Amino acid sequence: MRRKLKTKKPIRPDHKYSSEKLAKFINYIMYDGKKSVAERIIYNMLETVKEKAKVKNPLEIFELALSNTAPNMEIRSKRVGGANYQVPVEVRPSRRAALSMKWIIEAARTKKGATIADKLADEIISASKNEGDAVRKKENTHKMAEANKAFAHFAW
Repeated sequence: MRRKLKTKKPIRPDHKYSSEKLAKFINYIMYDGKKSVAERIIYNMLETVKEKAKVKNPLEIFELALSNTAPNMEIRSKRVGGANYQVPVEVRPSRRAALSMKWIIEAARTKKGATIADKLADEIISASKNEGDAVRKKENTHKMAEANKAFAHFAW
């Protein structure tokens, strides 16, 4: 008998900007279940983006940064006949968003100095201009997939 399919819990949009992507980003920032701390960090980050980029809606810059860092292709390891091949595969939309968010947060956390909100704001602004560590990570992923295009026929 088959197991029940796990239902995905719908994510509730954040209360200030009514954005599901922002709510997901808050959840990725959160440590030890401290959501109010994560929300404070994100809202401070958006205020900083608003000031530095001189825009009315910082959510547009945030969305642009997410789309600029989202990968289209990635490599997966596939074992065929005793050998492991790095097979390029297309990335699902939900995974694209998740990787994009993780890479932006990781890039901000590795920087030294300022508060996490300021580091995140800098990374978001640079990612919206197609610069920064998160965009570089995306480009490296694409280069790896391009280099291993010869093994694409193993993707089934």
